[in-house]
Amino acid sequence: MMNKKSNWLPLSKLVSLEKKKALVTGAGTGIGQAIARRFAEAGADLELVDINEESLSKVREELQQFKVKVGIHKVDLSNHDEIDALWNKMKGEEPEILVNNAAIYPSKSFLEVDEKFLKKVMDVNLNSVFWMCQNMIKSRLKQGGVIINTGSIEAVMPLKEGLSHYDVSKAGVMVLSRALASEYGKYGFKINALVPGGIWTQGTKNVAKEALKFKLDVVKSGIEYNMRNPLGRMGNPDEVARMALVLASDLSSYVHGAMIVVDGGFLSA
Repeated sequence: MMNKKSNWLPLSKLVSLEKKKALVTGAGTGIGQAIARRFAEAGADLELVDINEESLSKVREELQQFKVKVGIHKVDLSNHDEIDALWNKMKGEEPEILVNNAAIYPSKSFLEVDEKFLKKVMDVNLNSVFWMCQNMIKSRLKQGGVIINTGSIEAVMPLKEGLSHYDVSKAGVMVLSRALASEYGKYGFKINALVPGGIWTQGTKNVAKEALKFKLDVVKSGIEYNMRNPLGRMGNPDEVARMALVLASDLSSYVHGAMIVVDGGFLSA
């Protein structure tokens, strides 16, 4: 029989996010939208960030069924001033949970990448994560909190050509996550990174549209992914969102500084 003085808690309590607030970037579509839905189902109030306000409004309407508070914020995450303005707006009511999910995924040959293009990718994919984490940690240094950053298997094992800029940005996110975990765990922060791969989102749908225009390298990379993946299929956003819920909740109370791969076994094959 379990000792009553142990740290045992019922599963319903471990997975619950009730009385907590979570901020999710890139929440208008795909993985971010799925994370918002699972967090709302678990009882969290939400602050949702995206550059597309119309998409955010649709997500907020969908989440009404869960009876949680949902704030939406149109933010250009490539703009440091807009990030700071968001956190100033939330001053005194900062979230306990931060999910840095937003990213852009444009294809371009390494030899054709110019400074403007590279800066945009790095500002959205890496620099915004840096500034969002900095604001989160500054505002909750005495309370601690949860940070979940989104990397990519592309940063571990590049598969598709024309994504060197994306790969570098996501590698940076993953290293940043570990650096912050090492430095700020003692302040009560739990910091981890999700590393998804082969997830069927609007971004990958757009890549599929490229394939229909006879870009054979895109077709080839898709075929190679499915052939290598032990499950033989793409994942869906909710399969990543479920792991985000684990990392956000007390189910992962002793998981810190980890890279949680959600790729159907691709990297292990």
